[in-house]
Amino acid sequence: MIFVNAVGVMSAIGTEAADIRNLLLQGVSPGMRVAENWLNGMKKTFVGEISRSLPELTGEFASFDCRNNRLLLAVLDQIRASVGLAVSKYGPDRIGVVMGTSTSGISAGEEALAHFAAQGAFPAGYHYVQQEIGGLSELLATFLGLQGPSYTLSTACSSSARCFLSAKYLLEADICDAVIVGGVDTLCRLTLNGFSGLESIAQGVCNPMSANRDGINVGEGAALFLLSRERSEIALLGAGESSDAHHVSAPDPEGRGAVLAMRNALLDAGLSAGHIGYVNLHGTATRLNDLMEARAVAETLGVLVPCSSTKPLTGHTLGAAGAVEAALCWLVLTQRGEMRVPPHLWDGVIDPELRPIKLAEQGDLLASPACLSNSFAFGGNNVSLIFGRTDAFETCT
Repeated sequence: MIFVNAVGVMSAIGTEAADIRNLLLQGVSPGMRVAENWLNGMKKTFVGEISRSLPELTGEFASFDCRNNRLLLAVLDQIRASVGLAVSKYGPDRIGVVMGTSTSGISAGEEALAHFAAQGAFPAGYHYVQQEIGGLSELLATFLGLQGPSYTLSTACSSSARCFLSAKYLLEADICDAVIVGGVDTLCRLTLNGFSGLESIAQGVCNPMSANRDGINVGEGAALFLLSRERSEIALLGAGESSDAHHVSAPDPEGRGAVLAMRNALLDAGLSAGHIGYVNLHGTATRLNDLMEARAVAETLGVLVPCSSTKPLTGHTLGAAGAVEAALCWLVLTQRGEMRVPPHLWDGVIDPELRPIKLAEQGDLLASPACLSNSFAFGGNNVSLIFGRTDAFETCT
């Protein structure tokens, strides 16, 4: 069994775990706001922003300095002590780093390109590593002095969810004793205008599973996990993946890849559908994704398990979404006393084309101490993760 020893998370909901849990269960997000400076033509759009100040990278790390890497170090602070204990126990060569991102620090590249167009030279301090996909894991490993395997995955919106499978393999193969996994993505014009060009940006706050849904909100966020074989309160019970390759951007309307990922996760965990107490939906609020996911969840898990999309609270955090939403599941599972699930935020207008599933309401309780989180990406790259309380499932895997 793979255990979760520490978690750090930041998103539009908040920047501290206790605050995020409270607001998550209330269905409130201070960072979801209207912005005017992201879409071409100065069109307004809702985005999920992190408003707190972030630490600059200076000295030997100055070449990595960009908003994406600043957010990485800010969330690292939340688990830094646990990582330090792991380094002392296992040694720096036995700790791996597997990170996921979709855009890395491309916003720094956007600013540098605008400067080049205006002045004929890149600005002082700009370095390509700021926007390089692999820069995320390179910075984290270098910053912490780690010498184990270190790499970054970029499989669009499943990137950081896919990292959990890689970490699991590294631990089970005894290549590592602990692995830091997670994802970071920050707002940039490339992504927002790309989704706008696909006519996939919502006019307001996204409205998943509604007949009135009209697209996504883009958000920024980060989450880091310290995984190991050392027993702790929460475990990664199972992980499943699939690649249906139905279309470059549209999901398989039959949901075959999504069904396979969820079934593989259940098989890996040694669980049945009845063990799942809550599903964090991929829930993008695009017409095709919601249609597919409702069908896949109903087929795989039935129609009684409470489900919700948390993207109206975080925005779609792209490559970081898998890790951010896994962290939200961790916050659900680490409640004391009655364990509530995040409510599904929508206008309540039922789409008769969608298979009916149980969309969680305010105050709904976790039916069983295990959460399944879905991440479905462009190109049909699908990942499902199952987290649960160790004391309830120690004999299952």
